[in-house]
Amino acid sequence: MLDPKFVGDTIAAIATPPGDGGVGIIRISGKDARAFAATVFRPGSHTFVDFIPYHLHYGHILDGHGHEIDDVLTAFMPGPNSYTGEDVVEINCHGGRAILAAVLHEILHQGARLAERGEFTYRAFMNGRMDLTQAEAVAEMIHAPTKAAMHLAQVKLSGVLGKKIRELRTRLEFLRAQLVVAVDFPDDEVECLSPEELQQTSAQVRNEITLLLSAVDRTKAWREGALVVLVGRVNAGKSSMMNALLGRNRAIVTDQPGTTRDYLEETINLNGLNIRLTDTAGLRKTDDAIEAAGLKIGRELMDKADLVLFMIDGTIPLPADALETAESLDPEKTLVVLNKADLPLFNSGNAVPLLASNIESVTVSAKQGTDIDRLCERIRERILQGAGQPDPDELAPNARQAALLRHALEELEGLEQDTALGIPYDLLSVRLESACDLLSGMTGEITSNEVLNAIFDSFCIGK
Repeated sequence: MLDPKFVGDTIAAIATPPGDGGVGIIRISGKDARAFAATVFRPGSHTFVDFIPYHLHYGHILDGHGHEIDDVLTAFMPGPNSYTGEDVVEINCHGGRAILAAVLHEILHQGARLAERGEFTYRAFMNGRMDLTQAEAVAEMIHAPTKAAMHLAQVKLSGVLGKKIRELRTRLEFLRAQLVVAVDFPDDEVECLSPEELQQTSAQVRNEITLLLSAVDRTKAWREGALVVLVGRVNAGKSSMMNALLGRNRAIVTDQPGTTRDYLEETINLNGLNIRLTDTAGLRKTDDAIEAAGLKIGRELMDKADLVLFMIDGTIPLPADALETAESLDPEKTLVVLNKADLPLFNSGNAVPLLASNIESVTVSAKQGTDIDRLCERIRERILQGAGQPDPDELAPNARQAALLRHALEELEGLEQDTALGIPYDLLSVRLESACDLLSGMTGEITSNEVLNAIFDSFCIGK
């Protein structure tokens, strides 16, 4: 948890992911960053006098005994024109774990403190280098599952969302100022905001908030990926289908019923869309406690799924219990997969009872790979139904931001209703103040330490 009393410390951390790589970076930030780096750095050029800002300097990092640890490239970025707004030094080493640990040890030995999770970005926020929407966008960039999600995060990282929110809040603050005038000078001849103008301006801001919120659902699949769950009776071919979609043998495939007793989950990418593909236990009555627990989990996953692939063995009539399960599913988020089209006993008529329920079906052979590409295409189209490809300039709030916007929307709706009822202006200003505070919470101008810690604790160390 970040403690404001330590913000003045000079901090250091490994800024690249764990593991071995060609290059690894040690980041240092704080008033002593340059001094600490200079102490352990031996320049490779005899003309070197001091770190030139925004230049790479070649040299070596030495340990406490003067022995070389690694040859490096070092860059110094003075504050306030750095990522954190403080003096920052980045040391580019070879990416071995032992090398990075050794270089970091020497920096910490000079007096730097190991950075907390997200502390570099936290300092950038505290020093005014970015607002909270931009800070959150940093994490969203790092964890973006798709190129589209990366672009959505980039838009917010540029500050466009924060700017939009501040513009909306400014309009509401202007309304508050006019209400204050009306309350403080009720008998003076001061031009005052009419109830109609108050409602009109509130409605305009509310409509723009509604537009921002509409992007949350529209871009959810691109930002977070989608959950696709394979369900069906035992031996319907769910595990074979999972292997076919993955292009490799991930699930065990046998003729023995009940092979999948829990659930398996893997990620696939369908033309830029991330899919969490989950294979559940086959539907059947069982006295096996483990299998029964797996079936319970499968039902919970079906409720959470963005799309359910209901697998049917096309060589046998649809059993009554399978039909009962299928009919309980939402046709809008269900796709029937009629499997085993390669076998002589296959009969597409076995899917007729389900087709009567207006559930779309696709015929495939998971074992032979027949029409798997067509199935993938339909999965992608069904998940993105009504969403389409996101606009490169789309403003898509995250879950925390969307919650604040919804609350602000409620306050504005209440404001307009109260205005129509003739509620006094001094009481109406309470609604406006609440809406303004909620918008300020989005950009971080009014945000509790608990919220800040929750946000930055989700970052990796070194960012």
